[in-house]
Amino acid sequence: FSVINEFLLSGLLTLKQPHALKRKLQSPHGNPPLKRKPRPSVNTFKKCTTETDVREKGNSSQKSLPKKQLTDNRNESPKSKPFVKTSSLFRNNPDIPEINRKAVQPVQEKVFTTDSFSQLDLHPHLVSTINTVLKISSMTSVQKQTIPVLLQGKDALVRSQTGSGKTLAYGIPLVQSLQGMESKIQRSDGPYALILVPTREVSGLFFFLPFAWIVPGVLMGGEKRKSEKARLRKGINILISTPGRLVDHIRSTECIHFRRTQWLIIDEADRILDLGFEKDIAVILNALNAERETRQNVLLSATLTEGVTRLADISLNDPISISIADETQKVLKPASQTDRQASSSESCMEQDNFAVPEKLKQYVMMVPSKLRLVTLAAFILEKCKFEKRHKMIIFFSSCEQVEFHYELLLKVLSGRLESEQPESVSSAHLKFLRLHGNMEQEERTEVFQDFLKSKTGILLCTDVAARGLDLPQVTWIVQYNAPASPAEYIHRIGRTARIGCHGNSLLVLAPSEAEYVSLLASHKINVSEIKMEKVLSSLMKDDRFKLQRPRSKKSSGRDPQEVRERATVLQTKFENYVHSNEGTVRWAKKALQSFLCAYTTYPKNLKHIFHIKSLHLGHVAKSFGLRDAPQNLTAFPAASSKKKTKPRPKRSDVLKKTHGKRRLAEILRSEYSSGMDTGVSKVKRKKKQRKPG
Repeated sequence: FSVINEFLLSGLLTLKQPHALKRKLQSPHGNPPLKRKPRPSVNTFKKCTTETDVREKGNSSQKSLPKKQLTDNRNESPKSKPFVKTSSLFRNNPDIPEINRKAVQPVQEKVFTTDSFSQLDLHPHLVSTINTVLKISSMTSVQKQTIPVLLQGKDALVRSQTGSGKTLAYGIPLVQSLQGMESKIQRSDGPYALILVPTREVSGLFFFLPFAWIVPGVLMGGEKRKSEKARLRKGINILISTPGRLVDHIRSTECIHFRRTQWLIIDEADRILDLGFEKDIAVILNALNAERETRQNVLLSATLTEGVTRLADISLNDPISISIADETQKVLKPASQTDRQASSSESCMEQDNFAVPEKLKQYVMMVPSKLRLVTLAAFILEKCKFEKRHKMIIFFSSCEQVEFHYELLLKVLSGRLESEQPESVSSAHLKFLRLHGNMEQEERTEVFQDFLKSKTGILLCTDVAARGLDLPQVTWIVQYNAPASPAEYIHRIGRTARIGCHGNSLLVLAPSEAEYVSLLASHKINVSEIKMEKVLSSLMKDDRFKLQRPRSKKSSGRDPQEVRERATVLQTKFENYVHSNEGTVRWAKKALQSFLCAYTTYPKNLKHIFHIKSLHLGHVAKSFGLRDAPQNLTAFPAASSKKKTKPRPKRSDVLKKTHGKRRLAEILRSEYSSGMDTGVSKVKRKKKQRKPG
């Protein structure tokens, strides 16, 4: 009995021992002790370097979890679940805020009028070309108001929405005046009209002229200077150029002159100033004024900024201001300098409200950083594969992102991966194109013409395609990275719904950037929300992303759990491609770094919305197909390198200053001493110089 009592007492004591000692004893049933499996912490999800995180999820017959519940039920026993490969794609994401926006009345312009070009006093051949070649029968509002003013020989400041026909508004009176000159124009006369445009992709309107003796020509960066100089020697009557390239020829080409220049047209004036061409414009104006002071000047823009007003002051002479903001503002007003100064506060208030096309539907979608890539891919599949007949432009904030996403989407969504089986290539008809400023001019022109002629396709581009490009039949504009200003937003969405056509735009924002919607509303830009879950559900139509399970049942419509699983399969495909070799990993890191650099360039008034500290680097890395956040990545690569080299010259400057003081002290001593201690001072100086080294 004493032995039994001691045994029982020892058992009672062990019940009161700490948890670690209790595991060493046997269980009450006599079975050997079970080892506890450590629960994965949040850090394991972030630092995991395996291909995907392995988790166990419920049966397909289990009730679907609500959309906002992002964690799995851990209490269920593992025996009741099949082994399912999934990812941390839907874990630890920030909550998507509710968008509280006021209903605003957008500023809209009436695009078309019932007036025809035959009602104007134009040459019959010109009217015939407009009707038959360009297939335009009636004038737009901006054309109706601008053409008569320019035919009278007056300067004009024209403000109208993108895609309203501003190019024809100045092109028709320009051609009409040139063909009606008393002495017939010769090619060797040189330029009679100078048209400045912001980008290399310019309108080909002037190459359909019915008057063969009027020769148009283009100067742009990327072309060979030698061939451009040869064309200038032969003669160009309507010279279309980017400001930088024209300044280059003004300084280096002797044959260029402006003795007969009668027209100066600055198209997309606000964009030209945004690109930093203000000094180049000043050089061009000085060159024009040096040879001919009297000419007709026209400024055109979709937005009226302070820079445009300042440019109008120095380039226009008593202009007519034409604004097509709404029905009440369709009045021709003399816009002399005194009038503009008196109404400066009024114009500043007006310029904050932007006109949008009437048939344009604008949407916004809140997407956590980790889900951006799969959501973009799902949206492309939904619109361009399942609905078909859509033409889409996707805007990125850097050239590196365009190149990376072009290659990634082309390989994964078009089924061109080596692991894909031939019979599974069901979306090979998806056509991806890219356009950015680092491409060669020949390649840019080829891509531009290819997208122009195609009925469907996806163009990935930077803001190089945001202005001045007339791309017909574009049905969707996707802004994957938010623009730096509402004005830039207007110019991007202006690539669709042009000249009265229908169009759609989608702005992709992170939850931390939700306040940008309120900013747009303050400028009378109204957007509707599209739910991310609705876009991801389109993956249910593509069996390539179906999770292979033993004894799997048919997919039950839009089961949220299965949608997440398919999104995870798609994300895994992206990650497998990125990590297939070191080159693609390096490419993804470079694109990520360019995104971070671009994110730091948002203006100060938007820093409370777009701040680099609000980004989760690991989550953002996931949207570039990286499994974890790269090490030693900085958003300021140039600045960091400078910081490393700066301390050395600063230190030498300090040493120079100290040496200078010592030298001065020695000179003073030598002047006022007997000269007996000069050798000692030199020895001391040498010793002191050795110590820092």
